[in-house]
Amino acid sequence: MNKSKIKDIIEWIICIIIAVVLALVVRYYIGTPTIVKMTSMSPTLIPDERLWLNRWGRTTKKLPERGDIITFEAPSTTKIYEDEVDLSNPVAKYEHEPETFWGKFKYYVLEKGKTSYIKRVIALPGEYVEIKDGAVYIDGNKLEEDYLQPGVVTDMVQGLDYEGCFTGFTVPENCVFCLGDNRTGSTDCRSFGCIPLEKIEGKVAFRFWPFSEFGKVNQKK
Repeated sequence: MNKSKIKDIIEWIICIIIAVVLALVVRYYIGTPTIVKMTSMSPTLIPDERLWLNRWGRTTKKLPERGDIITFEAPSTTKIYEDEVDLSNPVAKYEHEPETFWGKFKYYVLEKGKTSYIKRVIALPGEYVEIKDGAVYIDGNKLEEDYLQPGVVTDMVQGLDYEGCFTGFTVPENCVFCLGDNRTGSTDCRSFGCIPLEKIEGKVAFRFWPFSEFGKVNQKK
């Protein structure tokens, strides 16, 4: 193989490496597509819909706003029972962090072996959250949730055999309290506590599939 061909191959390899690095940088810091896999946000979002996530908030360490639909890393413990709940520190548990550089790269950048949840932001730092009388109350005031379907009741029941325990507490600093729009079919902060800012992955910017539903997702009204 002559030197010219070797040079061409090296140039192609360099170009491919640069393209991969740029793609990973954009995916991690700016935005990325994602697919809805579960029904916890139904009927706002249904399985197999394609969304674009804005990750700039994670890059700038900015908390989302109430009503935003976000994705976040699933806690290591998704059901905390009554005898384990500490409402003075109602933060979700993350206990299985990768330790090696390659492990962190695969988990956080390539997102291999990582589970993410998609939910709606309901309460912000410093706000007192109560779920009672079929609704959410923030600092004693009933939260008007126009994005929910008529007749939806918000209580602590999540599934047929489990009730969440996180109600009647103040959201800690740099955390948010999130619920799925499908209130009886969503495992969310009622079960595992508030989500720290560093575990929030992105905010839903728009839906691009199916084309008939292209555009902004019903965020807040």
